[in-house]
Amino acid sequence: MNLKRFFVFFLLMVALVTGIAACSSGGDRVVIGTKNFTEQVILGEILAQQIEGKTSLKVDRRFNLGGTLICQQGMISGDLDLYPEYTGTAYTTILKFPAIADAKKVFEQLKQEYPARYKLEWTAPFGFNNSFAMVIRGDDAKKYNLQTLSQAAKYTPQWRAGFGFEFLNREDGFPGLSKTYNLKFAESPKVMDLGLLYRALTDKQVDFVAGNTTDGVIPTLNLVVLKDDRQYFPPYEAAAIVRQETLRKHPELKQVLDQLGGTISEKKMQELNYRVDGKKEDVKQVVREFLQSKS
Repeated sequence: MNLKRFFVFFLLMVALVTGIAACSSGGDRVVIGTKNFTEQVILGEILAQQIEGKTSLKVDRRFNLGGTLICQQGMISGDLDLYPEYTGTAYTTILKFPAIADAKKVFEQLKQEYPARYKLEWTAPFGFNNSFAMVIRGDDAKKYNLQTLSQAAKYTPQWRAGFGFEFLNREDGFPGLSKTYNLKFAESPKVMDLGLLYRALTDKQVDFVAGNTTDGVIPTLNLVVLKDDRQYFPPYEAAAIVRQETLRKHPELKQVLDQLGGTISEKKMQELNYRVDGKKEDVKQVVREFLQSKS
């Protein structure tokens, strides 16, 4: 090998080794994950554009990963650097604590337990609460004069229910709800994809579904959310969870992410969800316009 070829070979090897090192150490990139429904993708994109717009970091988007436990495992393993989560979900599903209604106590507990157990930190809450919503058709609500879950329990033995897999099995989901309100149905609840629940309800394939209070299509489909009059569900304030190691590597992230605190109302989140779900607008454009309105 002549000197010129050796020099070229040497430079290629240096570049290759440097590239591998950068990949293994994470370099100047952060990885954002989300669960597999529209609101999570919107929140993930908000986090991504906020970071890209306010820092020099690049973002890898790993959206629509699945449920809570998949994202949590990704955080612990280091495959993810941050993802959006809900306080009540973390409190009951991850920490296995019994549900309580006090939002402040829930968040304070999370801020203590997550660093100690998992080396994860919570950012300032985005500003909205997204609770589970027990939804029925508006015609049925009017026919039976129903406003609350307690009132609906009288009629559920005649109805069919449709739930997502996670809600059907999680600590703060259907098992506890059915005990609290003595809910019985005409047949075992159907396990359904979250994106199909409202269509199944309007098509009368089911009569009672578990959605979310910020779902954008609820007001457009003449659907009614039954009030949780016994306060079964804990608060579900949305915020980001970030790995402590990521914050040490990129200390600028903390302030940038906390700037999103209190910027998204429940009404605004419902509007964003509807633009993506109902009007089929591009997620990145919807988020870009939202962040520009806040700057």
